[in-house]
Amino acid sequence: MDTTMSQTQRQTSSLVPMVIVGILFFMFGFVTWLNGSLIPFLQIACELTHMQAYLVTMAFYISYTVMALPMSLILRRTGYRKGMMLGLVIMAVGALIFIPAAEFRTFSVFLFGLFVLGTGLTILQTASNPYIVHIGPHETAAVRISIMGLMNKGAGIVAPLVFTAFILSDMSQFSESAMASMSAVEKGIALDELSARLVTPYLLMAAMLIVLAAFVHFSPLPEIELEDEGANGAKGVLEHPRLILGVLALFFYVGVEVIAGDTIGLFGKDMGVENFGQLTSYTMVFMVAAYMVGMVVIPRWIKQETALIISAVLGIVLSVMVMTASGDSYSVWNALFTWSGAPAIPNAVLFIALLGFANALVWPAIWPMALSGLGALTSTGSALLIMAISGGAIFPFLYGAVADTSGDAQSAYWVMIPCYLFILFYALKGHKLTSWR
Repeated sequence: MDTTMSQTQRQTSSLVPMVIVGILFFMFGFVTWLNGSLIPFLQIACELTHMQAYLVTMAFYISYTVMALPMSLILRRTGYRKGMMLGLVIMAVGALIFIPAAEFRTFSVFLFGLFVLGTGLTILQTASNPYIVHIGPHETAAVRISIMGLMNKGAGIVAPLVFTAFILSDMSQFSESAMASMSAVEKGIALDELSARLVTPYLLMAAMLIVLAAFVHFSPLPEIELEDEGANGAKGVLEHPRLILGVLALFFYVGVEVIAGDTIGLFGKDMGVENFGQLTSYTMVFMVAAYMVGMVVIPRWIKQETALIISAVLGIVLSVMVMTASGDSYSVWNALFTWSGAPAIPNAVLFIALLGFANALVWPAIWPMALSGLGALTSTGSALLIMAISGGAIFPFLYGAVADTSGDAQSAYWVMIPCYLFILFYALKGHKLTSWR
């Protein structure tokens, strides 16, 4: 009887923090997955090549590497709750930087704003992921992270739709043929008008982030206490191979996740897909579907490790299918998804979206595996895992460089295959290693 009451109280005490942190996950998912629509938008507005356009992901995700350890030091001083609030305020500053960037149509200022947004997200991620792991029983940590993933990817469905509705409407006047018929002065005026469409939405975003920071400040979000890791924390984590290999696996995973979510818009635009600004939503829908499947079957029917193996293998198969599929045929969509009522997309684009299904369960699997047994080193271990998000900076940019160099954006998706192979290694062996010997 007492045990039951204790478990009920623990579940109740975890519910409110999960709701609050879930709202945070939705918000930084919304900001993160706007990039997929922002890339083709800025390519038009700032007249960029593929490689230059993918500097958007570079500037955004590289902040995780640059700022993760400094943010973990700040968290030790502020605590998790104040750290989350600080992250939201920094994000608001990043959103405000978009206003002069849009007014002057200056790509470098856009990149700086993205870096500041990423810095705010870094402290939010560094605080919220271990918070979710430790707010309840360790054996259900993957389930809690999956729920947060649903919030994050749910925002990824909404963000491109909102961006398209408010910013990418009536884009026919900015087509290549329309722009080619304009004089240099007319073209500059048209692009200035296009860029200015970002001002009001990002001003509203900044206001929402400030309101959310105030909400966190006045919310009943409890602080969690982790052991002091001492002066040798950074050195100590190097003795844990499952963590170090987990960091590498997460690095490769975020790379392929961002490629699937952020390159699909520009790839679809090149393929002539009219609703290219919405294509990130397709990837996110499949990610949400995979999260829901995972929450039903794991661990009831399959182990988390098995799910990770399936994810890696499916990623490899879909990568090959992306490279070899037709950009003109809609046969797979017509056979499987016509019932949805969503606009049809070519096979090659659809297979990129389906990578969302392969990717969804990788993040919630790697985090508990990598942090297992760290104890007092959890904070530093979490910071290293957050630094691995820089894979989202490297691999889309690498993809863009290969696409520009080869002149074939479709075959350039081979860069994902080595990433999935390493994730497969971690699922089969890497997470089992307890020492380097």
